[in-house]
Amino acid sequence: MLGTSTSRPEVTHVSKHGFGMLLDTEELLVPFEHFPWFKKATIEQLSDVQWPTANHLYWPQLDIDLSIESIRDPSAFPLVAKAGD
Repeated sequence: MLGTSTSRPEVTHVSKHGFGMLLDTEELLVPFEHFPWFKKATIEQLSDVQWPTANHLYWPQLDIDLSIESIRDPSAFPLVAKAGD
């Protein structure tokens, strides 16, 4: 059984299209098109991300939980909540 990762997820860049996340050696793009609730987040809020399990990320300041698989393949998770105004 694999242990809990000791690495911390890191936001590597932010643009008007989304933001990049580094998870160990894997870099993922989190596009605002598929994850609209991040669009109005501050850099501080985006950067405050926890990795509690191997396939789970949590942004406590935004109260957002995401499966890493949903970032890797957003089309496999078609039900997306709408961002509040």
